[in-house]
Amino acid sequence: QLQLVESGGGLVQPGGSLRLSCAASGFTLDGYVIGWFRQAPGKERERLSYISSGGSSTYYADSVKGRFTISRDNTKNTVHLQMNSLKIDDTGVYYCAAFSAWIGEWPAPDEADYWGQGTQVTVSS
Repeated sequence: QLQLVESGGGLVQPGGSLRLSCAASGFTLDGYVIGWFRQAPGKERERLSYISSGGSSTYYADSVKGRFTISRDNTKNTVHLQMNSLKIDDTGVYYCAAFSAWIGEWPAPDEADYWGQGTQVTVSS
């Protein structure tokens, strides 16, 4: 079965850190751009970060720039999102997605080949 599986979510206090992982099953990630997205209650899905297939190029949304870091280890078929200085507004379900083709500089969500099931991140005191 071809799938992405996110892990690492949880409950954290404001200012804390979490490290999310996105692991592929049934296929290798090294040919894909990987993106992280967030959906908060009552809000549209928001793109947060992308990493190119080789890891040399990244993108960060303004809302997470300087606080989140995306990385990949193609030998372990995994992509990580290190999240520091977390804020209450970072609460939501976090998803990873894999893209093999797209139009534009970075992919749009509807261009994804695979999505994970999501992992909940709750930032609360």
